[in-house]
Amino acid sequence: MIVALALAGAVAGAAEDAAAEMKWVEGYELTLEGLGWPSERDAYRRLPLRMEKTAPEAVWNLSDHSAGVAVRFESDAPSIHVRWHIINPNLAMDHMPATGVSGVDLYTRDGKTWRWIGTGRPYETQEEATLVKGLSKKNREYILYLPLYNGVHSVQIGVPAGSDLRPAAPWRSGRKPVVFYGTSILQGGCASRPGMAYPAIVGRKLEVESINLGFSGAARSEPEMADILAELNPSVFVIDPLPNMGAVPVEERLTNLLRVLKRKNPFTPVVLVESAGYRGEFVRGVRDPGKLQINRSMRKVYDASVKDWNGLLFYVEGGRLFGPDGEGTVDGVHATDLGFLQMADAITPVVKAALKAGERAAGQKGL
Repeated sequence: MIVALALAGAVAGAAEDAAAEMKWVEGYELTLEGLGWPSERDAYRRLPLRMEKTAPEAVWNLSDHSAGVAVRFESDAPSIHVRWHIINPNLAMDHMPATGVSGVDLYTRDGKTWRWIGTGRPYETQEEATLVKGLSKKNREYILYLPLYNGVHSVQIGVPAGSDLRPAAPWRSGRKPVVFYGTSILQGGCASRPGMAYPAIVGRKLEVESINLGFSGAARSEPEMADILAELNPSVFVIDPLPNMGAVPVEERLTNLLRVLKRKNPFTPVVLVESAGYRGEFVRGVRDPGKLQINRSMRKVYDASVKDWNGLLFYVEGGRLFGPDGEGTVDGVHATDLGFLQMADAITPVVKAALKAGERAAGQKGL
């Protein structure tokens, strides 16, 4: 179990930290995750520079948001510190706190699970924070999640001099990442802190790196995005764009997206996720998100395609994503932390089944 921090120990630890010389290491010198194109990265941007002219403009502009990007590391330090330099001075939104928009979020492994231990709260574009202190000298594994709706020029992890700080070992599952593509909800709106976006929760539950390609208001499944996604070679694709697709040809674009993914990644499973709809619609008698036109269109694409995928195409119904009481959102659409936990609980078992199906398919083909 994680050591509880008694008040006296915390005060003593703070005095020790203030007197100690610190060692700072840039995040990309440790284990930087959540980037589909790490060899081409521009620091912590989610898309490579070569895509500036080919990605949809709105997607490119949002790609400097560091949603899902995380630094994994190991340390025996008595305290963990962070410095981060934020790109956008607008640190918060009306319905999403600065801790989620522009903050950083630290977890540590506790046996077979991951536990939250500290969040860096931003007040300026250049911040420094002590995330945890008063720890015993014991090696621990950490994940530091970066801002969901802002970007960073730099992120540095700090430990007292003499403490060990090194990149983390590979994930225990040994699996390739899971790629998530979708809207503002998938990007993390409106989590109170970065580790609560549902792709991050699913990643921790399944012990696998998660790549968050959520683009707020811009997940329209354009042919350009199909080509971009198909460049990746993950263990599973999770496709969750419907809330942004009300004004575009859903069937045409999703059919093309599946065709491109299957051509480039024939043994990689795909999970299609319906929209949960607007949670206040029940007062007008609309209780089944499956009746939404966008969801009917996705179901039609799934029904027409599933036989050709040989057990590698999966489906999550929108009615399963939030609880029955409507408490999972801030505005009927964007999730609270509770809502993201509910979404993760619905999506994780399907992703787990997809992982196993993909491994069977690869084994049968000798891949």
